[in-house]
Amino acid sequence: MSDTTTTKGIHGLGRRKTAIAQVLLTTEDKARTVNEKPFEEYFTTAIMRSIALRTLTTSSQDDVYGFRLKVQGGGKLAQAQAASLAMARALIGVDEGYKKQLRKAGLLTRDPRAKERKKPGLRGARRAPQFSKR
Repeated sequence: MSDTTTTKGIHGLGRRKTAIAQVLLTTEDKARTVNEKPFEEYFTTAIMRSIALRTLTTSSQDDVYGFRLKVQGGGKLAQAQAASLAMARALIGVDEGYKKQLRKAGLLTRDPRAKERKKPGLRGARRAPQFSKR
């Protein structure tokens, strides 16, 4: 038994930009909540919902698991992508057989892209002040 398994379910952690998502997948409770709100109420658009649930639909476990999701930081889209990664990692904890399928779909790779920091003397990360010859 791994250290991510509890009596209530299995934990997973996902990150994207500055968003962090922690998930608890359960088979007993089919409720789906995000930060103590219903899933559909938190992720209002269909695109965000499909991104967050992509892992469960790809592995055909959409009707098997319920989850409690805790997200913080970033925007809603980054939170949905972090949630997808968290669920993928939790599913791997349940059964290693999903690993090949999820890897092929690109759901186990953390997206390392993040905003580049602002540099001193510049207006942004790379944007220099306008040059004036005279």
